[in-house]
Amino acid sequence: MTAQQEQALGIVRERIVGFLASRIGRDGAEDLAQEVVIVLMEKYAQIDRIEDLLPLSVQIAKFKMMSRGRKERRAGIEGAVPVEDLQIADGRIDHAEELIRRQKTDRLIAAVAKLGERCRELFRLKLEGKDYEEIRGIMGARSMGAVYTWDHRCRQQISEYLGGKL
Repeated sequence: MTAQQEQALGIVRERIVGFLASRIGRDGAEDLAQEVVIVLMEKYAQIDRIEDLLPLSVQIAKFKMMSRGRKERRAGIEGAVPVEDLQIADGRIDHAEELIRRQKTDRLIAAVAKLGERCRELFRLKLEGKDYEEIRGIMGARSMGAVYTWDHRCRQQISEYLGGKL
């Protein structure tokens, strides 16, 4: 490799790193730029002018980016967040939040206790994961509209018992 080719590849590499960094970030840009330079050295050694190398290297870089994207999608790592960037809970109990949660739970239990039997049964079935058709059959409603109406009224009642905060 001549000095002129080496100098041209160095300039092309810098420009390709800038091009790729604007699209995929600095870390990945360095790696892909190196791959582009290797392809240029192996397959296009006869070209030594920057004017000829630059458009060719940009095209190779685009192909390399697309290939990398396909590999990441297949591997399921596209858009993955690095472990270092994750915020992990420290595991300690936040007593203020625990107190607020407990108070809300107590208020909700008290409000449910004030409801009639049909509303309590409806909420129990919904908490068990039953859909409205199953609830209609279990509760003996004639139509789905009846179940929807019961649900709406029960939620209104519980909202009133909780002070309009549901």
